[in-house]
Amino acid sequence: MPEAVLCEGKDGAALVHLLAQLAEHVDNPVLLTRMSLGQLDGLPVELKKSIDYEPVSRTGFLHGKRPPVKGEVAVVAAGTSDNGVALEAARTLEFLGLSSVVMVDVGVAGLWRLLDRIERISSCDVAIAIAGMDGAMPTVLAGLVAIPVIGVPVSTGYGVAAQGGTALNAMLASCSQGMVVTNINNGYGAACAAFRMIIGKNWKQTNE
Repeated sequence: MPEAVLCEGKDGAALVHLLAQLAEHVDNPVLLTRMSLGQLDGLPVELKKSIDYEPVSRTGFLHGKRPPVKGEVAVVAAGTSDNGVALEAARTLEFLGLSSVVMVDVGVAGLWRLLDRIERISSCDVAIAIAGMDGAMPTVLAGLVAIPVIGVPVSTGYGVAAQGGTALNAMLASCSQGMVVTNINNGYGAACAAFRMIIGKNWKQTNE
């Protein structure tokens, strides 16, 4: 797995020191996750220029991306409030060399919107299903498609949604066989899991 830096929680001086070291290795692409605009703006000008930053996902690419990998992932988000986590997953996949298709606002409150996209989702190698509140959409999706489904609980919702705790428990208790689940808001981790599934399959096919 390639280098990744969790920027959240790092103070400005520590982040500058770390990225300055990584910037010296121009042949080593690095993914920056949970990077705030404030952290980006606090970097030296030349270092800031070298980072491909996307604000909604809070991700940055240092030294570009990894070589392309055969495979495609469906990133399916229940609501527009889940967009940041969905884009974190999509940007991580892009960095890893995988193509993705992002579908937002296909939660169980408007189930027909999900059903209208089942054929397209099924054409992908893996689906990342992102939902907050009751966390129901990944279970529904996993009951409709044959490809692997990675559920990502999101901290959207209020009251008993418990900052994503309810969605996490619902996905862990899913009756859809074989669905796997990441930590709350972990779009990065879901993308890495999808990458492992796909490169493992590619390696096996190449070496058979």
